Formats: sequence, structure tokens, C-alpha cells
Amino acid sequence: MTITDLVAPEAILPALKVNNKKQALQELAARAAALTGQNERSVFEVLLQREKLGTTAVGYGVAIPHGKLPKLEKLFGLFARLERPIDFESMDGQPVDLVFLLLAPEGAGADHLKALARIARLLRDQDVAKKLRASRDAQAIYSVLALPPASAA
Repeated sequence: MTITDLVAPEAILPALKVNNKKQALQELAARAAALTGQNERSVFEVLLQREKLGTTAVGYGVAIPHGKLPKLEKLFGLFARLERPIDFESMDGQPVDLVFLLLAPEGAGADHLKALARIARLLRDQDVAKKLRASRDAQAIYSVLALPPASAA
């Protein structure tokens, strides 16, 4: 499974304008719902519930909000580069500007965890993060995400 198996070019937001974590989750839920045919409120609630367990900000300006939905048929990813960093209650105290939303079917189990690990590894790579921050359009961002792990590092 590659990152591009999870995220399609139309699921990339190159300059999302949000002021806070809740607004970011609302915008991501709206876009994810439009692309997956899921209920926007359900997506938002799943993300909010997960954040209540602990922040999904993993440090270095990166957050990976995620959740499981009963009616989803396959793993779904959405990537957003925020126009300006926001507080996401990150463990390292850094504001977040790179957000990768991951939605999984309820029975996804190990695939969900493998996808989360792969996303976290990719986005924690400082070279990849730098390229993503420098990319100004969806196609450029998609190209960075599509790099094979060895050449992305």
C-alpha cells in the first residue's frame, strides 16, 4: 500500500484557510464527506471523538486526524496544507500546518494501523515535510506524496 493508494489528487487541499483545530476538522470532514459519499456530520463526530482521546498532532507541524466509519468501503485519505499554522495541541507545542486525514472502514484493523504508520513516517521525514510546505498546488503536493519511500527520504 502506498500513500497514493490512500489519497487521490482531488483529495488534496493546497492552501486550506482555517483559524483553529475545530474549524480544520469541520473543513476536512466536509471535503471527505463530499468525496466519499459519507455523512458530513458523522465524519466530523468521528474525528472529534478521536481528538477527545488525545491529540492526533504527531509533532513537527504534522497532524493525522483519523477515525473509522461503518459505511465506508475502503481506506480514504485527504491531505491539507494549511495556509497558516494553527494550534492542534501538539505534544511538542509546535503549530500544525500539514494535516493528513485518514478514514477507515469499521473492520479495517491492521490496514488502518499500517496506513497510519506509513503516513506518520512519511510526514515526519523533514525533507518530505519541507517539499510539502514548498508546494503551492495540489499536483505538486501529490507528486511529493507519490514519491517512493526511498527517494522521498
